[in-house]
Amino acid sequence: MTSYLRPSLVLLGVFSLLTGAAYPLAVTGVAQAVFPSQANGSAILKDGTVIGSALIGQSFASERYFHGRPSATTAADPQDATKSVESPYNATNSTGSNLGPSSAALKQAISERVAALGGGAQPADLVTASGSGLDPHISPDAALLQVARVAKARGLQEERVRQLVLEQAEPRLLGVLGEPRVNVLALNLALDRLGR
Repeated sequence: MTSYLRPSLVLLGVFSLLTGAAYPLAVTGVAQAVFPSQANGSAILKDGTVIGSALIGQSFASERYFHGRPSATTAADPQDATKSVESPYNATNSTGSNLGPSSAALKQAISERVAALGGGAQPADLVTASGSGLDPHISPDAALLQVARVAKARGLQEERVRQLVLEQAEPRLLGVLGEPRVNVLALNLALDRLGR
């Protein structure tokens, strides 16, 4: 019996050390050496304090800031744990709304968002939530649409704010992958550096 049990226990110990300790430590070490920012959550610092991540959106409601995509994330209702309430950019509950194109609730939400933006044609990313509910980016068109509001609220010239948006725009990866985009948190931090 011990002739079977001993090798099994030795293999269990060896593979537990390899897969449970050595491999994770090696991967973490390589990640910290090669991609330190990404390995630490792509944190964005302001005055030495973490204020967000380049990978997770934040909710901006003030007229003085650019607004990101709507977020469909939720959290438990503090009054009734069996229900949920809206909780924009809740990273602990990353999800889309799961509403399909024929959903009356989705059509209603889009109509309300379009009306809040002044009606007419609007960039899709300002009226629909992303699949994760955490998207930190908007299209340059969505950012440029907000220039007049932000410039007026801050008392800045529209052309300067428009220039800032274009400076913050990120191109397609390798010139072909993805779409041009603007990180809303990075844009709003650059906006704060302008003053006012």
